[in-house]
Amino acid sequence: MSQPMTVCPAAVPERCAWSVEAVAALFERPFNDLLFEAQRVHRQNFDPNRVQLSTLLSIKTGGCPEDCAYCPQSVRYSTGVVAENLMSLPDVVAAARAAKAKGATRFCMGAAWRGPKDRDLERVAEMVSAVKALGLETCVTLGMLKEGQAERLRAAGLDYYNHNLDTDPEFYGRIITTRTQAERLETLARVRSAGIRVCCGGIVGMGESRRHRAGMIAQLANLDPYPESVPINALVQVEGTPLYGTETLDPFEFVRTIACARITMPKAWVRLSAGREAMPEPVQALCFLAGANSIFYGEKLLTTGNPQVERDQALFAKLGLKALS
Repeated sequence: MSQPMTVCPAAVPERCAWSVEAVAALFERPFNDLLFEAQRVHRQNFDPNRVQLSTLLSIKTGGCPEDCAYCPQSVRYSTGVVAENLMSLPDVVAAARAAKAKGATRFCMGAAWRGPKDRDLERVAEMVSAVKALGLETCVTLGMLKEGQAERLRAAGLDYYNHNLDTDPEFYGRIITTRTQAERLETLARVRSAGIRVCCGGIVGMGESRRHRAGMIAQLANLDPYPESVPINALVQVEGTPLYGTETLDPFEFVRTIACARITMPKAWVRLSAGREAMPEPVQALCFLAGANSIFYGEKLLTTGNPQVERDQALFAKLGLKALS
């Protein structure tokens, strides 16, 4: 690998190594300089006024055995989320049709599992094929995958597999103890080996330091190759979870995280993801300026709220943004 760099040349993103120190230096830049650099990199690789729209559907809600401190779907916490069975194929297809009609080009399906059983994977594969037949890109997040499962999803037509690293390796153990980051990386390796594109990002605002945020971005950027899609989530605090009551992250720090993701992963779709419901329009606008060019579009993200379609359309009109078709 090459020596760590402060700015990665957009022409050779896969060949650039990022040290935590180099990413931390990006975070420390004056805000205007950081956003200028992020916008420069963004314009080199994307239409600056086009945004990719994804819709996320919880196809199996609640009952997860993991202890992720942010998640209301864990059986370990009392959050009011009721465990539900896997949705039926017709209901999933109907939701996908509705998402497409509202402008989404990617349909993501999430299941609250530690990992899918083979019988459940077969049903999810049917969903993937049916959604793909509608002309939508497909993405699933099902937890950890065993040998051979990624290949079955690829055969069904899966385009993306989402499996987040969540946070910096040094902070990870304070958020999750029931699975390691090494296990997450094993699943990502299986996804890559099967020829499926990777959707992988993290969550900020969980009480981590700026150094931890730099560590997470560096880890993502140093994956070989880095993810094609990088969701940056702001913690959505849900009463009953261990992180409820955590001090809210400064919005400018969130924008800085978006900018650092754009600079270090120039060709990735950087998604302004969970937490957008609570973001004022000017903060969202700064995120787009910082290089975010994908959003979750719709009224719900698994079990938490998301800006309604009409609000997003109004914001896009104000900013002169267009949905990617």
